[in-house]
Amino acid sequence: MPHMTAFARNQWYVAAYAHEVGRELLGRTVLGEPLVFYRTEDDGRPVALHDRCVHRRYPLSESGLDGDRIVCGYHGFTYDTTGTCVYVPGQKRVPRTARVASYPVVEQDALIWVWIGDPALADPETIPRARHLDSPGWVTVSGMEPIDADYGLLVDNLLDLSHETYLHGGYIGTPEVAETPITTEVDEGAGIVRVSRHMDDAECPPFYAKSTGIKGRITRWQDIEYHAPCLYLLHSRIAPVGVVPEADGSDPNGFHTEITYAITPSADGKVYDFWMVSRDWATDDAEVTEFLRGNNHTVVMQDVDALNLLQKTLGTERTGYQELSINIDTGGLAARRILARLVEEGAKPMEKVQ
Repeated sequence: MPHMTAFARNQWYVAAYAHEVGRELLGRTVLGEPLVFYRTEDDGRPVALHDRCVHRRYPLSESGLDGDRIVCGYHGFTYDTTGTCVYVPGQKRVPRTARVASYPVVEQDALIWVWIGDPALADPETIPRARHLDSPGWVTVSGMEPIDADYGLLVDNLLDLSHETYLHGGYIGTPEVAETPITTEVDEGAGIVRVSRHMDDAECPPFYAKSTGIKGRITRWQDIEYHAPCLYLLHSRIAPVGVVPEADGSDPNGFHTEITYAITPSADGKVYDFWMVSRDWATDDAEVTEFLRGNNHTVVMQDVDALNLLQKTLGTERTGYQELSINIDTGGLAARRILARLVEEGAKPMEKVQ
C-alpha cells in the first residue's frame, strides 16, 4: 500500500455532526481544505466557507459573526454566506478578488456533508443514507477522534473485523470473529463493498452481554456496507443461540445495533474518525446508553492507538517491501481499488469556470 492514499475530491464527506454546527463558528479541515461552518440566523441552514481571510490568511473560524456575516478577527474583512467580501477597512471599494470559496453543504441523517471539488458536480441525491441516526425509535451515542494516520488505514481496519478478536478482546472481540470465514460482494459501479460474517454459535462479548443481559452463547451477524469514500455501516444482530427469526424477517428475541463510521480524510496522514452506535432496544435505559458510549469509546481509542502506531511504522519501511494479503483482506482490497478509481475520476481536468 502506498504510504498515502490520494484524496477523491468530487465526493461528499462528513465534516461534522449536525449538533456541532450552530451560531458558534466551527473549524474543520477536509482533504487539506480548511473550512469554517455556521448556521444562518433565519432558517438555520448550514454554511461552509474557506477558513482563511483573503487579506492575511487569518482563520475565520477564530473570528466572529455579525448576523449571517463573518467578520475577520484580525482586520475586519467581512464575508456573506456566499463567501463574497462585503466590507474592507478604510475604503469604500471592495477589491473584486476579495472572496473566499463557499462549499456545497447538506444536512442529512444528523450529519453535515460537504463537497470538496467541482461545485457543479455536487448532487445531494448521491449522498448515502444512515436513516437510523435520526429516526424515531433509535437512540445513538457518538463521538469523533482525530487519528494521525492515512485514511486508507482506517478503511482497511473497519473492513476487516477479524482484528476485533485480538485488538478488542474483552470488549467486542471473541475467538469466533477471527475464526469465521467472510463473504465479500463488490459493486464497483456504485462504489459499495459488502463484507458479511455470520457466526452460528459464538461467545457473547462483554459489549453485548452487559448491555442486553444475554447470558449464554449467541448467533452473531456482522453485515458491513462501505459506501466509498466516506460512509461505513455495520448492521449487527445478535440473538441467543437457537433463536430463529420469524418468516417475515422480524426478530423479537434479537438485538439489532447499527454501527456507523464516517471516514473523513483531514489532510495527508490525518483522518477524522466519526463513530456512532445506534440501537432500537432498551431505548429509554440511560445506563445502557452510557455503557455503550464508554465501551465503544474505549474500542475506538484502541483503533486510534493502533493506527497511529501503524502509520509511524509504515514511514520506516524499506523500499520495495511487499505486504502480504489473505482472504480476510478481500473487502479492504476492493475498497482500495474503488478509492483509486474515484481519485482518478476526480483528477480529470475540469471545465474552466468563467
